Amino acid sequence: MEKHISIVVLGYGPIARYVIDQISDEPRIRILALVSRKSSIRKAQQFANDQFPIVTTINEVSTKPDIVVDCSGHSGLTEHGPVALKTGINVISISTGALANPGFLDQLEINAKAGESTIKFLSGAVGGIDCLLAANIGGMDEVRYVGRKPPHGWTDSYAEQFCDLENLQQPFVHFAGTAREAARLYPANANVAATIALASIGLDYVTVELIADPGILRNIHQIEATGKFGTMKFHIEGNPLETNPKSSALAAMSIVQELRQQISSLRF
Repeated sequence: MEKHISIVVLGYGPIARYVIDQISDEPRIRILALVSRKSSIRKAQQFANDQFPIVTTINEVSTKPDIVVDCSGHSGLTEHGPVALKTGINVISISTGALANPGFLDQLEINAKAGESTIKFLSGAVGGIDCLLAANIGGMDEVRYVGRKPPHGWTDSYAEQFCDLENLQQPFVHFAGTAREAARLYPANANVAATIALASIGLDYVTVELIADPGILRNIHQIEATGKFGTMKFHIEGNPLETNPKSSALAAMSIVQELRQQISSLRF
């Protein structure tokens, strides 16, 4: 018997559009609605083009979905994630950085228990998360993450306080600190740091370095970890989405893959 799922999508930006486009021909995945901010509802309606309803809260959806798919970033997950979980709806998200906000992780856990639901944070723009999770069982000594992007990949971020991104001539380290600090200061850019930290030794112990580099065209993620398992070095050069240089193509693909796993008989 084939498995079918119904979903509600948070957001209508580049990542949401990619996900919706990729699953549009899959009859086993039904989109019940798209959640938009009130201020953006007209643009969301233009995007939806009557394919599915546009709502501003989860409670407006007439049929309870199986999964809420977060494509909206920290603010969307913060606003709608706890409500969905308490209502008994599972959530998938790449907005791991939102967990750097004090008390938010506890809130998610409390609401998930109340609703007997789950929230799954996906690997997003980076790989090696399965290795980190396994290695952490045996104990880890050190985890370090270096994120390097072209200057335009840091536009409208905290990096602009430290360097002139448009006229940068050489690589510039605009942040060095913990994963928690990175996730808090770079809500649209540092979900990878939070994901790595939560899969390993924690937000306050993973060290992070963020670099604007005019000599590269791709987003480069480097993970180094040591522990009882041995040593791990992971390097990935990811392309951004064609429609948004600040969004990772792999992050959007990870959401599509998870949805396909949800309807598959084989899980990886």
